[in-house]
Amino acid sequence: MTQQVHVPPFAVIPGVQVHRVLAGQEQSTVELVEKAYRLHGEGETVNPPSYFLRFPDRPTSRIIALPASIGGDTRVEGLKWISSFPENVESGVPRASAVLVLNDYSTGYPFACLESSIISAARTAASASLAADRLTRERGRPRRVGFIGTGLIARHIHTYLAGTGWGFDEIGVHDLSSDHAVSFSAYLEQAGSGARITVHEKAEDLVRASDLLVLATVAPAPHIVEPEWFGHHPVVLNVSLRDLGPEVLLAASNVVDDIDHVLKADTSPHLVEQLTGNRDFIDGTLYDVLTGEVTPPAGRTVIFSPFGLGVLDLAVGKHVYDMVRERGELSVVDGFFHEVDRYGRSDAAAPCG
Repeated sequence: MTQQVHVPPFAVIPGVQVHRVLAGQEQSTVELVEKAYRLHGEGETVNPPSYFLRFPDRPTSRIIALPASIGGDTRVEGLKWISSFPENVESGVPRASAVLVLNDYSTGYPFACLESSIISAARTAASASLAADRLTRERGRPRRVGFIGTGLIARHIHTYLAGTGWGFDEIGVHDLSSDHAVSFSAYLEQAGSGARITVHEKAEDLVRASDLLVLATVAPAPHIVEPEWFGHHPVVLNVSLRDLGPEVLLAASNVVDDIDHVLKADTSPHLVEQLTGNRDFIDGTLYDVLTGEVTPPAGRTVIFSPFGLGVLDLAVGKHVYDMVRERGELSVVDGFFHEVDRYGRSDAAAPCG
């Protein structure tokens, strides 16, 4: 006998609800992301290459599709559709906007659409915080952190570091826009970190003054190309992926989230592969670090380059959906799927969630 299945109701979860679930939950979000990384490393995910939609008349802009599937307890498929329009910033509008569609594991039907710029920033910051923790265990936690790029991602990364127990004596800030650097410094002051905050006019000065370096820019090509700046061997969170020249990576120990994914789209690691013709410069993945297969060296610069995996968005997005549903706050779109019976029978069993 054929097992009866039901089409789940379709819900829309706006940003205010996403924020309400994730705010103040940095530690648990990092744990969600770590679990997703472990599932990915164990082969319990499907994470195809991201697809980049580019525009000849707007070369700096793009929209990216990240399809993915994750197993384990999460068991969900979906797609993140995220745009990056850097020129928005000049008008006071955030650069990135995104939605996340979740698909039912059993039927394939989409059952939720979530505002996802917050989810994307949260999973990126959680990934960075997790990597910072694991990559510094052999050397002790850094006391000086520097941020190059001062937008939404930088703010989230600072929030996640603070929310998972990090404290710093000094925080350095550098941005091509002095106004943005000053605004980020004001945010840091309001956050009450207690650290001495310095705005650096030169990227070199910030790099040399940082034991933990966060790169969160929209740079399309390398602008930090001097390995000598890294002579003090910091840990680098290469979140924006294109700031560092090949020379810097070749002089460092390199950890990535997924080797095949990060060696695309002219990222800094991709440029190294094109230059050398091999992948020997990559020491391993964050999963390898989590499982003890790779131990980051204490006496060498360590660079973490995460391309960003769609399975992380699914893990965080499904958690948000579950929490909103448990609170009885789902906003369901009645009749979103007009026909849910194959033969169009009007007396077919009503769908249920």
